[in-house]
Amino acid sequence: MQMLITFGALFLSVAMLQLSSGGVGPLDALTGLANGFSQGEVGFLGSAHFFGFFIGCWWAPRLMGNVGHSRAYATFTAMGAIGLAAHVTVTDPIWWAFFRIASGICVAGCYTVIEAWLQAKVTNETRGRAMGSYRVVDVGASFVAQFMIGALADMETYIAYNALTILCCAAIFPLTLTKAEQPATPSAPRLRPALAWRASPLAVAGVLVAAQSSAAFRMVGPIYGQEVGLQASQIGYFLAAYVAGGALAQYPVGWLADKFDRRWVLIWLSVAAIIACIVTVASAGMGTWAVMAAATFFELTTFPVYSVATAHAHDFISDEERIELSAALMFFYAVGAIAAPYVSSKLMSGFGAGALFTFISVGHLLLVIFGLMRMRVRSAPVTRTRYIYAPRTSFIVGRLLGRSRNRDQNE
Repeated sequence: MQMLITFGALFLSVAMLQLSSGGVGPLDALTGLANGFSQGEVGFLGSAHFFGFFIGCWWAPRLMGNVGHSRAYATFTAMGAIGLAAHVTVTDPIWWAFFRIASGICVAGCYTVIEAWLQAKVTNETRGRAMGSYRVVDVGASFVAQFMIGALADMETYIAYNALTILCCAAIFPLTLTKAEQPATPSAPRLRPALAWRASPLAVAGVLVAAQSSAAFRMVGPIYGQEVGLQASQIGYFLAAYVAGGALAQYPVGWLADKFDRRWVLIWLSVAAIIACIVTVASAGMGTWAVMAAATFFELTTFPVYSVATAHAHDFISDEERIELSAALMFFYAVGAIAAPYVSSKLMSGFGAGALFTFISVGHLLLVIFGLMRMRVRSAPVTRTRYIYAPRTSFIVGRLLGRSRNRDQNE
């Protein structure tokens, strides 16, 4: 209870942010297709979102340094609200791409502020519980947001986007009205992509493939759902099944990543992901429940790849470099996520719905090959860090994780 009181405003802001941002991608896909957008144009909207996300990750720590946490948070939520509300003013994919850039900046910026505030308030004694509560709120709100899709898709367009705008605006209140004193503004971490490659080329490849899988499915998945005969309300369940799979995977995969060579864990996750892609395509003609189960299986195999890859990279660097390594890995994730929705949507328009999972499976096949090659170059580290779930939210998330990867801090 004390945890909820201490961090209640932050967790409520996270929930509101997820409810608004988690619904806009699928709603854009369904509404765009209904308004005559091509599949490639819908994929371009997803890429625009992640381009905005990349900008927000870089800009947010610097804006916080200039104006403080509350003003920065209000700025980012205002950008997100404007991007959502502007959808009803014009029906054009180019304009909607600019609106999605704004929403992407909003998501990255708000998470940066929230995580900086959390980092300033947690102690070594409360860090584990705070991170656990943060994950539950974040994933739970994302799960609920998917169920909103069916209701939003059945509304008039202006009502649906206004509803998301209201949720985004509501996310401002918990942080701006809290009586808690604003923490000192942290410095922006140096962005050193070369550090990640020096630590582990395989981890960089894993992060890129994780971005390809997640971004392509999240932004283009609604198109696939429609192509295989799902109704708008069923697409919400389809995406919720996908989110549930990722949540269920964390503990068993974490156990495997702590017990066995993480390179083999990455390789076998990718093998399982290829199988999941085949199963998902094959389930298209087997009824709604088969499609839902396949989505859960797909996320079970693909979602943990990022956390395993980052854990493997952290095995090769010192404590002093962990924050910068986390930022570098997030840089590669954002870069990979920018390209994936547009490329996958163009492949779908040319080769059919199954091309989405062919595209993803090729990425995992390349990761398997690269992983086997890297195992011939370098042996596994003698000492390893603890596996932890790595959020894909901001460049400063490494600060929030603190020294939780160090076994002597946890055992």
